[in-house]
Amino acid sequence: MEFFRIKKDIPFMRHALIFNVISFVTFLLAVFFLATRGLHFSVEFTGGTVMEVNYAQPPHLDQLRETLTKAGYADAQVQNFNTARDVMIRLPNRGNADSKAVSAQVIQTLSQGADKPELRRVEFVGPQVGKELASDGALALLLVVIGIVLYLAIRFEWRLAVSAIVANLHDVVIILGFFAFFQWEFSLPVLAAVLAVLGYSVNESVVVFDRVRETFRNSRKRGLSVSEVIDHAITSTISRTIITHGSTEMMILSMLIFGGDTLHYFALAITIGILFGIYSSVLVAAPLARWLGVKREQFIVQPKLKQEAVV
Repeated sequence: MEFFRIKKDIPFMRHALIFNVISFVTFLLAVFFLATRGLHFSVEFTGGTVMEVNYAQPPHLDQLRETLTKAGYADAQVQNFNTARDVMIRLPNRGNADSKAVSAQVIQTLSQGADKPELRRVEFVGPQVGKELASDGALALLLVVIGIVLYLAIRFEWRLAVSAIVANLHDVVIILGFFAFFQWEFSLPVLAAVLAVLGYSVNESVVVFDRVRETFRNSRKRGLSVSEVIDHAITSTISRTIITHGSTEMMILSMLIFGGDTLHYFALAITIGILFGIYSSVLVAAPLARWLGVKREQFIVQPKLKQEAVV
């Protein structure tokens, strides 16, 4: 389905160098913030106490935070989950403090208010578990990258595989750079969002590269240069790109606006990933493929010559 068809190809490759410089500078800034500020890991990674409490009436979260701050828990994270009456409290590790004593003290502090909370669940996440989650997450990211490279190399050509994975990692690093710069909480849902963006972004690169291969093989497009072929491929997929990413972004924005604190950073990471995923697939992966020397001969299957028997 196409909402519109652009009759004249847009010369994206004419400004490829400018876009690559912008991408390189953005990438370096993201790496700089990651190196200097680091990520603000959640309790799942650093270890701590997770409590779930239920109120008869929806409580004011700001008042709960203020109460906990006065009790000495200024670093407590308070947010709703499931319903407005359910509250999740996350407390980072405090040396050798007993998690049971900490949770009991928190409940006692909150019970001093007009509405008494009911403790539903207490979970202690040790530092070792957090380290294992971090290493498992990094391993999952590495396996996804290797899988994507192998898939693209088999389906297309190694130059396109390298271009696509560089563009996709560019998206991931920039997402992490945003989280490092603003010190947003990096939790397990955010890690899941990063992995989802990696798969989502590669889909756009596959669509563009598939059209590049198709154009190279089209005998009527034989007179086009490599840059013109890439321009034609990108231009012919713009309608599809707008429809696909527009509808996806509408759903993610609804999660971002109405999903509450639980889904906020998850939706935020995917939103950044979608925006940069479109940019990188069109203006990073395609120019990189051209720099790596992609050309028509690599996609034309040469007919095999039959050897005639000598009598």
